[in-house]
Amino acid sequence: MNIRSITIFIPSANDISSLGIFNREARAAFESEGLPVQTVRIATPPFPSMVEKPKFAVNLARDVETKIREVGIDYASLGPGTGAWIDGITDMLAATETIFASSIIAKGRTGIDLAAIRQTAAVIQRVSTISPDGFGNLRMGALCNVPPGAPFFPAAYHDGGSPAFAIATEAADLAVSAFELSQTPEKARRNLIRAIESYAEKIVSAAGALAHAHHIRFAGIDFSLAPFPREMRSIGHAIELLTGRAVGSPGTLAAAALITGAIDHAVFPGCGFCGLMLPVLEDAVLAQRAAEGVLTIGDLLHCSAVCGTGLDTIPLPGDIHEETLAGILHDVAALALRVDKPLTARLMPIQGKAAGDAVNFDFPWFAGTRVMRVPGDGRKPPGGLFSSPFLHE
Repeated sequence: MNIRSITIFIPSANDISSLGIFNREARAAFESEGLPVQTVRIATPPFPSMVEKPKFAVNLARDVETKIREVGIDYASLGPGTGAWIDGITDMLAATETIFASSIIAKGRTGIDLAAIRQTAAVIQRVSTISPDGFGNLRMGALCNVPPGAPFFPAAYHDGGSPAFAIATEAADLAVSAFELSQTPEKARRNLIRAIESYAEKIVSAAGALAHAHHIRFAGIDFSLAPFPREMRSIGHAIELLTGRAVGSPGTLAAAALITGAIDHAVFPGCGFCGLMLPVLEDAVLAQRAAEGVLTIGDLLHCSAVCGTGLDTIPLPGDIHEETLAGILHDVAALALRVDKPLTARLMPIQGKAAGDAVNFDFPWFAGTRVMRVPGDGRKPPGGLFSSPFLHE
């Protein structure tokens, strides 16, 4: 198991310059427990709270990127925007390489924001043209019901209070090992619970010492079993060990529920999603099943109802209609509110690619796959009530 991220939540971009020592000591503390650290990241309060006008957000993004590089921090999330602030995300991402941002398209108290959905769909299309491979949308997310304090990007943002840090795990291999040693589903569940709790003890030990030494609050662990694109570190492979079938076949939803149930049952200080991540491009087996057409966007959305974090790193046709993107986002938002859970969407249209075309990114956390088909895209012009310009009547 690896630490995907030590995410530091800070109340202001002005606090970045003081994080150099914590960055070095945090990496060393977890690695001394046998837990390799892949990245250290920061998350700020939502960027609209840190600048006066949307046009100044680009300068903020550039300034934060410069500061994190000076102290050796890998990435920064500037949190979500709403309303007019969403449109500026394109320029923020185009001007930087290590900055993440997001939009809020649904919240429990206010419901689904159709205007924000349409703005976000437009931003996703524009961000897909920042580079020819569509990689920019790795740093853009749509948030539904996501509270502050989740350490995984692009969902991470701070509530503006005192500094804190949390851990995002890359732990799909724990499920693979637990299931390989099991003869029954119940034994598989118990083995996974024990593995999670065992590693959580190591994380808490290192985190507690850091919190004490640096007078910073430890906010918990997001044990979402994130994968890496190798079979033995694939959550897709873990699911197939349970079902005996390809991911996307009957039994997939039941396997997802079993895994998430084990995470729920394990005792550890949790934060963020603490669910099952099914990021297509980050998982070798999910990428393969998507390329084969066995695993669909609908399958991933169904699984999100019992386990997941939504639709993550989904390769889409470069010419996908903006209204189709909005429809996908609307589905995620509706599901998040209906089942009252945090979900996100990270959709990646790839310019010049059509459904079924091969996709290969020069990025160690991505597997090769094919562009996923979106049923109904472009078959008839948009015109339903959801696309009405009279959104607030």
